[in-house]
Amino acid sequence: MSKFVPVNSLVIPQAIEEISTTQLLPLGTRVRAVDVASTAYGEGEFIYLQGVASTVLGSVVTYNQDDHSTALLAANAIAPVAFAMGANVASSYGWYQIFGKAVGKVLASFADNANCYATATAGSIDDAVVAGDRVKNCKGASAIDTPATGLAELEIQ
Repeated sequence: MSKFVPVNSLVIPQAIEEISTTQLLPLGTRVRAVDVASTAYGEGEFIYLQGVASTVLGSVVTYNQDDHSTALLAANAIAPVAFAMGANVASSYGWYQIFGKAVGKVLASFADNANCYATATAGSIDDAVVAGDRVKNCKGASAIDTPATGLAELEIQ
């Protein structure tokens, strides 16, 4: 899988892919980082948040700008979205991707170049059109199962 390192002079005490049971940075800290394991994911932007139950790599969450709380994306949710960089469950802290080429949980038959929509399956997105549930600034960059089962690559803004 990818390995991201910061592109600016900020030294972070917790790697982008790591989860911690101790808060190591102020919630809401943002960092730009580049994938040094391959050129597939390039540069992205990440935000440091507290986790939520049932989060796995690629879970799609909404987050609150005021208190930096997270919730698994669900139908009819209205908030900024982010993609978990690991299994950041409740009472843990980690990074979520908010810009760049990301990896996210998708439902069966998700297609490359598709628009993305919230679903009744918490923490996942799909390309099936659901009125009012479009995930703005998110587009499929691969079909389901790339780079791994149940995941797809996404372009997020």
